[in-house]
Amino acid sequence: MTPPAPVASNDPQAEVIAYLEAPGTLCLDDEPRRIDTHAARIFLAGDRAWKLKRSVRFGYLDFSSPEKRRLTLEKELLLNRRTAPDLYLAVRPIRRNDDGLLNFGDDGEPIDWLLEMRRFPDDALLEQVAARGALTEPLVLRLTDRIKSFHDSAEQVRSRSGRERIEAVIAGNRESMATYPEILPPDSAGRLIQRQQVLAERHARLLDIRAAAGRVRHAHGDLHLANIAMIDDEPVLFDCLEFSAVLATIDVLYDLAFLLMDLWAKGCRVEANMLFNRYLDVSPEDEDAVVLIPLFLSIRAAVRAHVAAAQANGDPSSALRKKAEQYLSLAHELLAPGPTRLVAIGGLSGTGKSTIARLVAYGVGSAPGARILRSDVLRKRLAGLPPETPLSKEAYSTSASAAVYAELERLAQLALNEGRSLIVDAVYARPDERRAIAQVAAQKNVPFAGIWLDAPSEVLKARIAARVNDASDADVAVAGLQAHYDLGAMDWRRVSAEGDRGVIADRVRSALAVA
Repeated sequence: MTPPAPVASNDPQAEVIAYLEAPGTLCLDDEPRRIDTHAARIFLAGDRAWKLKRSVRFGYLDFSSPEKRRLTLEKELLLNRRTAPDLYLAVRPIRRNDDGLLNFGDDGEPIDWLLEMRRFPDDALLEQVAARGALTEPLVLRLTDRIKSFHDSAEQVRSRSGRERIEAVIAGNRESMATYPEILPPDSAGRLIQRQQVLAERHARLLDIRAAAGRVRHAHGDLHLANIAMIDDEPVLFDCLEFSAVLATIDVLYDLAFLLMDLWAKGCRVEANMLFNRYLDVSPEDEDAVVLIPLFLSIRAAVRAHVAAAQANGDPSSALRKKAEQYLSLAHELLAPGPTRLVAIGGLSGTGKSTIARLVAYGVGSAPGARILRSDVLRKRLAGLPPETPLSKEAYSTSASAAVYAELERLAQLALNEGRSLIVDAVYARPDERRAIAQVAAQKNVPFAGIWLDAPSEVLKARIAARVNDASDADVAVAGLQAHYDLGAMDWRRVSAEGDRGVIADRVRSALAVA
């Protein structure tokens, strides 16, 4: 959002804007604060926020008449009540009476329309939370689960047009970027579009399979940090893409990709990787589509580039132009293949394998970092249960554990086949287990690094006792049993797991740098 510029005298909505900004219209004792976006003006007044669609027309939306604005606002009200029913209140008319005066009552014919919303504090936006460095791990996990729940409930559109939908978005981006050649250089934009088209062609069959399987849904469509707010300490999705059901009916991973890209662009890379991995942990049906993520991220960055260019067009400020250029550059970067490698992090329960994997994964492979395959999560998946659901002792039998490690190896092979880096997180107390995962990398001819985390028994027991809502079922008794394991010859790099987790993560990064 940009600070409001003076409203041009020839703006078709100038009179309406002046009416809304006048003291007494929306606030009894003060003028409202106005925020302008490329397609709307938002007036903040007391405990309410009022949205006026701008009289604009772009290649992808048309708000050029009051009736079109009314219809769009009614869709916005309906669609956003899927995720934020307490925020979205009503669509209200602005009328002109026989004396030519504007009013909110029943006097006269409607000349424009407003969406009435409940206001929340400015610092509640997740964009502000991220800027404060307050995107905690529990918050990211709750947010991911909320998005997954929304995707599961969203309307399915089963078809075989997965490829066509993505190609249509790419074509729309090409058209929009071509509108601003002085901001988005045609040669750079053209190369980007060509690279995206090649990838869409390469993954056409997978895109169509996902569409036929119901992974294309009427999703949010505009899921970034500024469209999520913390309300009553919970993340709430709002301001979905309302003006085009076609643009909002997309692969759920493409919906998620906007938020992933936004986090990555803002430097929240640990959090981006955490979101990415949690979504796949709770959505096993999307595990085989990770290969699509680079394309989806790049397309999302291209969308941001031309939206920023539209905002910067005719604006003497260089900030928006620079923003558009940066997003175009990012769209290229997100397609760059990173070096493929397999990292295994082993250690007894309580050494912090999963915590450290989450802290280092963003730096392994291409954006958004390595896929983390955690044995605790896969064990629950094989049992048909969510990650944090406790299992009985029978689920930890020798045969059950062998099945878990076999599944780790199978999924690792699939990821490496697609050129994706990954981190495998399991105890790996037995030499044959360590040899087996190293052999997966050798068979695919990719670099392998085995990290063994070490910590004293009392540290392990204290950490296990402090766990809350974790996928691991290990307790202090299990730690006592593991203390007597014969680990055999340890050819993995040993790393001390004592101390602050940030320090431990740095030790592991250093070990990986020389592995």
